[in-house]
Amino acid sequence: MTGVDLGIPRVPASRTAPDRPRPDNPALIDSFGRVATDLRVSVTDRCNLRCTYCMPAEGLDWMPKEDVLTDDELVRLVDIAVRLLGVTDIRLTGGEPLLRPHLEDIVAGMAALRPRPRIAMTTNGVGFAKRAPAFAEAGLDRVNISLDTVDAETFAHLTRRDRLGHVLDALAAAKDAGLEPVKINAVLMRGVNDHQAADLLRFAVEGGYHLRFIEQMPLDAQHGWSRADMITADEILHLLSTQFSLTPSPTERGGAPAERWLVDGGPHEVGIIPSVTRPFCATCERTRLTADGAVRSCLFSTTETDLRSLLREGADDERIAKAWREAMWGKLAGHEINEAGFAQPIRPMSAIGG
Repeated sequence: MTGVDLGIPRVPASRTAPDRPRPDNPALIDSFGRVATDLRVSVTDRCNLRCTYCMPAEGLDWMPKEDVLTDDELVRLVDIAVRLLGVTDIRLTGGEPLLRPHLEDIVAGMAALRPRPRIAMTTNGVGFAKRAPAFAEAGLDRVNISLDTVDAETFAHLTRRDRLGHVLDALAAAKDAGLEPVKINAVLMRGVNDHQAADLLRFAVEGGYHLRFIEQMPLDAQHGWSRADMITADEILHLLSTQFSLTPSPTERGGAPAERWLVDGGPHEVGIIPSVTRPFCATCERTRLTADGAVRSCLFSTTETDLRSLLREGADDERIAKAWREAMWGKLAGHEINEAGFAQPIRPMSAIGG
């Protein structure tokens, strides 16, 4: 990651927002010297799966259409981010981003920006296979596809939908379209799919995909997350090590969220994102924009900065950029999951974006 020397220690043990003025710097810096260059953009809160660790079977009350940013508003905010704030990487998320109408056109609009950002997308893959060539032509650079198991019965249990074939087709289509490296995001649930971890890694290695296991985080709409039920990073390593030899990757991690391990000496790797047990807040370089136009300085923020109102009030680009900079300057040292006073965000993951 890129850091800015503010003459203070990087990410000390502090639980309060800064009380000193922000320096005159156009980038999205915070008071601990971190610089946000990676923008996660939620384009919708809707989803066509009902993953048990994310939302109830009946779904959620979705955002009213009028609250969601229009295509032009969305592209304008990304333009401000890359042109005025130093953002270099865009990741489109949801909910499920493929449910956003005209998403290929939005991607093309972002690819036309200067400087041109790198554009990725995180999707559950349902319906992606037939659209992969169009996304590649529009300017999408790569894709992450969520897949927690390659067992059809377990998949249907976890997602409450019989769509495994769609996801497998999406992975193959992403490779064929050149959207590489194609990554798989997986969450293990105790007593549900944890015993299938090695099978999933074998599938990824044989298919040439890069698998990343993510510790389950307290971002479910039901607020039913339990630390005791979470499969930890160390447990994941143990589960995989029963069938594979794992050694630390020599690749520099930088601000990436995943710890990377060589599989049987390489070249294949597997990643583990230990968001709860080994937080990586000190190197975080992400800023987030919700589908209704709110900036979040952290996935677990309990406050937001409303940019949609500024847009619709006619604010110019620099005023919007200034509000964004101030929001990031107030970013806390860490998400505090392991602190006694931690409070789960009111918004669930589907409304925040990954």
